[in-house]
Amino acid sequence: MARILIVGGHGKVALLLAPLLVSRGDEVTAVIRNPAHAAEVRLTGAEPVVFDIEHEDRAAFARLIAGHDAIVWSAGAGGGSPERTRAVDFEAAVRSMDAAKDAGVRRYVMVSYFGSSPDHGVPEGNSFHAYAEAKAAADEYLRATSLDWTVLGPSSLTLGAGTGLIDAEAESSAKVSRANVALVIAQALVEPATIRRTIRFNDGGRPIAEALAG
Repeated sequence: MARILIVGGHGKVALLLAPLLVSRGDEVTAVIRNPAHAAEVRLTGAEPVVFDIEHEDRAAFARLIAGHDAIVWSAGAGGGSPERTRAVDFEAAVRSMDAAKDAGVRRYVMVSYFGSSPDHGVPEGNSFHAYAEAKAAADEYLRATSLDWTVLGPSSLTLGAGTGLIDAEAESSAKVSRANVALVIAQALVEPATIRRTIRFNDGGRPIAEALAG
C-alpha cells in the first residue's frame, strides 16, 4: 500500500487513475480547486482536498505533501492567459517539487505531453506557446532535481478504451487514450525502471508493464 497524492484530482485522467490505485490498495489524496467537485472525486475512492495550487506557497505545499509516498502532477491551467498558464504549469509545479524535497517525499511523476521540450517549436503567436514554454521549463526543472522523477509524455488524448497496450518508442506523436495514460501512471508508480526517465508514448501494441520495464 502506498499513499499517493494526485494534483489535479478532478481532471479526466486523474478521475480514471484514482480508482486504479484504490483498487490495488493504495490510499489516494486528490487535490482539487473547486469544492463542488469533491463528491465526484470521492466516488473514485480518493479523498478530495481543496487546495489552491496557484496561490499557496511552498510551505503550504510541503504540509499538503507530507505523509505521502509519491506525487502525481496532473494539473494544468487549461488555457486562459499566458500569465495564469505560467503561474500554474510552471511556477506552481516547481513549488510542488521544492516542497516535495522539503517534505522528504522523493517519488514524483509528472504528466507532461509528447512534444514537451525546450525545442518544442511552437511559434510565439500560437495560443499553445505559453503552455509549451511552461511545461518544457517545469520538466527541465524536475529533471535537474534530486527527486526520483518520471516525466510521462502522452500524445494527443482520446476517450478510447484502456487497452493496456502502448508504444513507448514512438518518435512522433499520434494518439493515446486517457484510460491508457491512467494505466501508465499507475504502472510507473510501481516500476523502478521508470525513475529518472522521460517516457513518450502513443497507443500501441506492447503491454504497459513490459514497455515501462525498459
